[in-house]
Amino acid sequence: MATQAEKAKAFQALHERKQAFLIPNPWDIGTAKMLERLGFEALATTSMGFALSIGKQDNAAGREAVLAHASDLTAASNLPISADLENGFGDAPATAAETIRLAAQAGLVGGSIEDSTGRPENPIYEMAQAVERVRAAAEAAKSLPFPFLLTARAENFLHNRPDLKDTIRRLQAYQEAGANVLYAPGLRTKEEISEVVRSVNRPVNVLMGLKGVSLTLEELSAIGVRRISVGSGLYRVALAAFLRAAREMKDAGTFTAMSNEPLYGSDIGKLLA
Repeated sequence: MATQAEKAKAFQALHERKQAFLIPNPWDIGTAKMLERLGFEALATTSMGFALSIGKQDNAAGREAVLAHASDLTAASNLPISADLENGFGDAPATAAETIRLAAQAGLVGGSIEDSTGRPENPIYEMAQAVERVRAAAEAAKSLPFPFLLTARAENFLHNRPDLKDTIRRLQAYQEAGANVLYAPGLRTKEEISEVVRSVNRPVNVLMGLKGVSLTLEELSAIGVRRISVGSGLYRVALAAFLRAAREMKDAGTFTAMSNEPLYGSDIGKLLA
């Protein structure tokens, strides 16, 4: 098993390549092991996928559970793992910094802090507070004995605020505050993504798997994206298949969704070997 320092160096190197890399999002140990077996080079947690898998709403699992989950994944996988650390689990910059230190203790080599407050009436932190939160998290990351990559997330587009200029201003400010990677989930067009990439000088992560968005790895690499994640996408695909089969059983009393599925236990087991 690679050490945390070795995983951190490998993760850093992935961001320095010209070709974008894929960082899929497992939601438990089994899916993490399968993705590793399939040949992916790094993994990231999904806050929604994990929360729903334990019967909670997105962003409701809490820091203790999220970090325990991350620790399970890092112990089970030889890959570098970054975590969705939501908004750092508190408003104060000091709380964001503490979350980064605890994330490192959980074996992670990266993590994201978002500028979403979690309050529907005021969903995005004011700029000054948002920047201070990133700055505190970045200082905590830099104090670690290995390169922990901090991703700063600008959440406008996920909260019905599709203001690209403000999003770019925020990403630029987070860059200056010390973020290693920048991320604005919810961008949908090549033009939006290109403008973000041109406006900053840090690696940019892009979320794919959005309805109606069909950009490819090759296209995203060509415009300068360095990292591509899918958030809760894989979990949603799995859950949709589960619900189709369950509803067929309940409503029709038939089992074709399962009987037509080619994967059996022995096939899945090969991905866990």
